[in-house]
Amino acid sequence: MKTITKILEKWYIQNKRNLPWRKTKSAYKIWLSEIILQQTRVNQGVKYYRNFLERFPDVNLLAEASLEEVLKVWQGLGYYTRARNLHATARKIVQEYNGCFPADYKALLLLPGIGEYTAAAIASIAFDLPVALVDGNVLRVLARLFGVSTPVTSSGGKNEVYARARCILNNKNPGLHNQALMELGALICLPRNPYCNNCPVSTICYARMHDKINELPVKALNIKTKKRYFHYLHITWRGKVFLHQRKQKDIWNSLYEFPLIETRRAVKPDKLPGYKQWNQLLQGIRHQVNYVTPLYKHVLSHQTLYARFYQIHIGEISAGLAEGYTCIKEKKIFEYPVSRLTEKYLHASKLI
Repeated sequence: MKTITKILEKWYIQNKRNLPWRKTKSAYKIWLSEIILQQTRVNQGVKYYRNFLERFPDVNLLAEASLEEVLKVWQGLGYYTRARNLHATARKIVQEYNGCFPADYKALLLLPGIGEYTAAAIASIAFDLPVALVDGNVLRVLARLFGVSTPVTSSGGKNEVYARARCILNNKNPGLHNQALMELGALICLPRNPYCNNCPVSTICYARMHDKINELPVKALNIKTKKRYFHYLHITWRGKVFLHQRKQKDIWNSLYEFPLIETRRAVKPDKLPGYKQWNQLLQGIRHQVNYVTPLYKHVLSHQTLYARFYQIHIGEISAGLAEGYTCIKEKKIFEYPVSRLTEKYLHASKLI
């Protein structure tokens, strides 16, 4: 096991990518990078990481900011629960830990949005605590390296991988070791067509020796994708538009959007005026539908959204709009955090 550790760390030192969060031992910066990279590719993550540090250079400034400010800087990354948890954790660190992250794995686990992987990353990289780290890349590397045949999506498979990770952990330099495993999975041990000829541990890899590279890791997935149909009403009145903030426990919580009509099935644009929500917003007032966009297809992890935007001009404000929506100058819309779907539409409409 010590041989594997030495080989991996030597390879990492010679081949690691030049990433900004690898130049620090700051728990705040390491935490920020790990949260951003949870569902984001590195190339995109670097830009957001730098933007966040420019806007919130320390945890105190992040805690002082409003949630809307944080969501705006986060805009485009998706999975907005990460941003809300980021903000909540910052405030907890300031209020309960005097602005310093706890150098304790179990204490880190109690912070909003920090699971076993992120806690292990902070503990080992920032504080040199001997905690094994297992993300998707490490899971794949270890399943192939040791021939883990139990589905890694099961509790038994995960436990087996974690046991292997703890077994080979370099307790004297856990941060370097964990990063080496992650980097090997990111650069060499890819999900498809891995670069086995360039792998430093290929000669002792179970999957390579037994021709099971494409069979490991074993996954037992049964993910159902839900289809949803969104109709956004981009209503203008005297140079202003109407927005509301999503509050329900659903996608894009706390983000802003145009008045939304969600239907259970696909609906042609000319049929939408027959829906109750349309009449609640527009019935009894002068209005004109100027344009309906082509269908947008927006894919999320377990949902596929099919959306259209209806550009509508009104001559007066209805009771429905006055009661449930915020009226803002159209040019101010770029100041509000919105979903990536709405951002795409605004760019296409040349509004931002």
